[in-house]
Amino acid sequence: MNTLTGKIGSAITGAAVLAFAVSMLVTDGVFASCLSSIFIAIGFIPFMCSLAAVNKKDDNKALGYTGIAFSAIYAVIIFLVYYAECTTIRLDPSLSSESLSIISYGYTGSLFFNYDLLGYAFMALSTFIMGFLVEPAGRPDRIFRWMLWIHGIFFVSCLFVPMFPIFTAGTGDFAGTVLLEIWCAYFFPICVLGHRYFKAKEMLHDTRQ
Repeated sequence: MNTLTGKIGSAITGAAVLAFAVSMLVTDGVFASCLSSIFIAIGFIPFMCSLAAVNKKDDNKALGYTGIAFSAIYAVIIFLVYYAECTTIRLDPSLSSESLSIISYGYTGSLFFNYDLLGYAFMALSTFIMGFLVEPAGRPDRIFRWMLWIHGIFFVSCLFVPMFPIFTAGTGDFAGTVLLEIWCAYFFPICVLGHRYFKAKEMLHDTRQ
């Protein structure tokens, strides 16, 4: 069941990342991109939990629990930010620009924009930790592990950049879209390799029975 959960989680995450990438290229695709982000978080937790579960070394349990906790923090923040965007912000036209400048992640530098980056900081930290739990059985698994580690580098920028006046109201949407598309192009292969990793683990388990 651990490997099946991992395959489902990585598949949901990968499909949501792909949908997120496409939605950003479509005019008025804000609702679709927000909904996709919610499903990225929904898939990400079982994805990370399964990485911890299929690692049988008792000495790695604390590391696995830590990575799972960080993935949960990421998911909670993302649910709050994007669910607000899909519901209250989208459906209430009476909200003032002052209110939107606080609760809408679409306003560069707003509170929820910074919360969004904080969420992805914990996502990056979770992937970095989970990279240590991957047990490579070949080159694809080693690539998978290294991609998880490298993705962890985003923790530093996502955590500290909002503390400095780098993103302002005048920051262009185009630059942000390009950066997010690059992230999608990087993270989608992680989901594919993760799905392959769980499938290989499942086959190995079946041959031993």
